[in-house]
Amino acid sequence: MNRAALRRAAFTEWGPLVGTVRRALVRKRLRAIPMTLTAVVLTSVFQLVQNQPWGFEPVQKLGSVQAQLPWWLALLRTPLSLFVPALDLPVWGALAQLLLVFGIAEICLGKWRTLAVSYLATLAGTMYARLAIHIGPDSVFGLPPEAAKVIDTGPSAAVVGLAVYVSWRYRAWFTCGTVVLAMVAEAVIKPNLAGKEHIAAVLAMLVVCVADEVRRRGKPGPDAYEEDGQRSGAPASRS
Repeated sequence: MNRAALRRAAFTEWGPLVGTVRRALVRKRLRAIPMTLTAVVLTSVFQLVQNQPWGFEPVQKLGSVQAQLPWWLALLRTPLSLFVPALDLPVWGALAQLLLVFGIAEICLGKWRTLAVSYLATLAGTMYARLAIHIGPDSVFGLPPEAAKVIDTGPSAAVVGLAVYVSWRYRAWFTCGTVVLAMVAEAVIKPNLAGKEHIAAVLAMLVVCVADEVRRRGKPGPDAYEEDGQRSGAPASRS
């Protein structure tokens, strides 16, 4: 494949997405991603607090999720768990994921849809953990009982879900497929709680994407997709 063909392929894959992000940043600069910046600041604050002798327990009570917790408590903590950095990973990774993926999603989808998608992806992973532990380690879909004690925090499942959803919406099929395959490879190479939760987040987003596609195509009138795309930030002309 020559350079011209590569440029055409790259433009087809990322042109609409990059154009949307570029226009928003040129026009509004950082005012285009207020929710993302808030998430970065909140995550930084949680990181600083949980590393203090007095701060670890309060942060865990606010945003730490474990499969052994009662359902109602896990559901209460799940929204804030997105912004509590995982203890075994460098915080800069979480901050970079938030700034890049949440920022792109906020521009392309709007802040409320971004929050809804990220919460759904995180919730899918959190709820799957309980099912996997119930299935047990003898199944490829299961997890050992000790996984119930693992502290499950961080934005990774939300980031994966947003990457799948945004790339689907913008018809970036290669990117969408790459994310899905990367998560499958992660789960195969390292079949731990995080890897399998990422698969759950991907599956949840694929279901949402297919349902969204059916809804759009079922709308009466030729401009149904265009009108909804303009509201959400998705490319109006690519259905």
